[in-house]
Amino acid sequence: MKAATYPDFSVLLVDDEPDWLGSLSLTLESCANISNILTCSDSRQAMAILDGGQVGLVLLDLTMPHLSGEALLEQIAERHPEISVIVVSGLNQLETAVRCMKLGAFDYCVKTDEEDRIVGAVLRAVRMVEMRRDYQEMSSRLVSRELRHPEAFSGIVTADRSMLDIFSYVEAVAKSPQPLLITGESGVGKELIAKAAHSLSGCRGKLVTVNVAGLDDTVFADTLFGHVRGAFTGAEQARRGMVEEAADGTLFLDEIGDLSIPSQVKLLRLLQEGEYFPLGSDLPRRLKARIIVATHQNLPEKERSGAFRRDLYYRLRTHQVQLPALRERRGDIALLLDHFLEEAARALGKKKPTPPKGLAQYLATYCFPGNVRELKALVYDAVSVHRDRMLSMETFVRSIERLQSQCPTTGASQTRQNPFAGFDELPTFSDAAAFLVMEAMERAGGNQTLAARLLGISQPALSKRLKMLKE
Repeated sequence: MKAATYPDFSVLLVDDEPDWLGSLSLTLESCANISNILTCSDSRQAMAILDGGQVGLVLLDLTMPHLSGEALLEQIAERHPEISVIVVSGLNQLETAVRCMKLGAFDYCVKTDEEDRIVGAVLRAVRMVEMRRDYQEMSSRLVSRELRHPEAFSGIVTADRSMLDIFSYVEAVAKSPQPLLITGESGVGKELIAKAAHSLSGCRGKLVTVNVAGLDDTVFADTLFGHVRGAFTGAEQARRGMVEEAADGTLFLDEIGDLSIPSQVKLLRLLQEGEYFPLGSDLPRRLKARIIVATHQNLPEKERSGAFRRDLYYRLRTHQVQLPALRERRGDIALLLDHFLEEAARALGKKKPTPPKGLAQYLATYCFPGNVRELKALVYDAVSVHRDRMLSMETFVRSIERLQSQCPTTGASQTRQNPFAGFDELPTFSDAAAFLVMEAMERAGGNQTLAARLLGISQPALSKRLKMLKE
C-alpha cells in the first residue's frame, strides 16, 4: 500500500544548484517526513509551477541567474500572497534578511545553518499554512452548513441543529494533521465522531482505537510505542506499538483525561516532535498517524488543578468538539427510539414492535445520565422481553422509575431548588397548581396519562383539574 504524502500541499524548492535541491529534499523527507516536494532549478519557471495551485510553501534561494530570489519573492507576494516563503540563502547578511522579511518572507535561513534550524523553520511554516487552510475551510463550511459527505455520519441518528453543526465542523477539519479533541459525557457517541473524522480524512491507513484509562506509564508506553527484543524481562520478540499500527491512518486515544502525568509527557513529545522511541530502542521513529483523542472529563478543570499538563491541553485542543448530552437534544429521542427498536428487533430475531403512544414523550422527561448508550440499553431490554405486537409502556416506566434517582435534579440526596424563591409576589395555590398542570401537559405533548405520571397524580385527578381550568 502506497504511503500517504505529507503535507496535503506541495513544498517547492527553488535553487540553481541541483545537488543542493537533492540534499535538501532528502533532509526534509528523512527528518520531517515531508514527501510532497517539488524542485525547480530555473527561477524563471517557478511562477508557472505556482500558478498550478498545488503549492503552499516555497523554499527559495536568493542568488540565482536570470531571475533573482528577491525579484521572485516580490512576484510571489503580489500574485500568490497565500503561499508562504522561506528564504534559504548562502548569504548570512542581516540587511538582506530584513529586506526579505519586509517583502513577505515567513523566515530566513542560511545554508550553513544546522539541519535542525532549517527543518524546524519548514515545520513551523507547514503548520501555519495548515492552520490557515483549516480556518478557511471551517469558515466556508460553517457558513454554508452543507455537508459534502453526509454518508460519513450515517451511523449517528440526529436531526438536532447543534449536532449537524458539529458534523460540518468535523468535516471541515477532518483532513487537518493537527489533533482533534472530542469531549462529552459517557455515551454521547464520541467514538462515532472519531470514526466519521477518520473516514473523511482521506488517510489510507486504518483507525486504531486505544482506551488509555487505567494504563500505568510503562504499559502506556509499550502499548503506544511497542518494544524491541530484549527491552525488558520476557520481551523475547519485538512488538509493534499502536502508533506504528496506525501509520498512514488515525490513532484514536479514548479517555485521555485519565492519563498519568508521566504518560502525558510522552504523549506531548509525540505530538511536538513527531517522533517516538520503542521501549529499548535508541533510534527514533516518525509519527505517521493522525491523532484523535476523547474524554468525558473536564480537562480545563483538571488543568487548573494540576492533574493535566497545560502544554498538552493546548496542544490537543487545536480542533475541538463538545458533544451535547441526550437531555440537551430531546428532539432526537423519537428518532433514536425508532432506530433502536428496528436494530434490536433485527439483532434478536423478532418483528419490530409498535411503540405505545406517548412513549417518546415519556422518555423525554428522563435525564438519561448514560445518554444514547443508556437509551439503547433500555430499548434492547424492552424488546427482549416483549411478546405482543405492541411494546409495553410499563417496561420503560419501571426501568426509569428505578433509575430516576441518578438524575442530579431529582435525587433524594439533592436539595430541590425552590422555584418560588425570589418571587416578590407568590402565586395562590390554585394558580400554582394551574401552572404545574399546563407545564406537565406541555412536556407530555398533550398526553394526559404521561402528564399525570409527571405530576404524581392519577389520570382522573388530572382530568378533573383540566376541566376546572376551562371553567
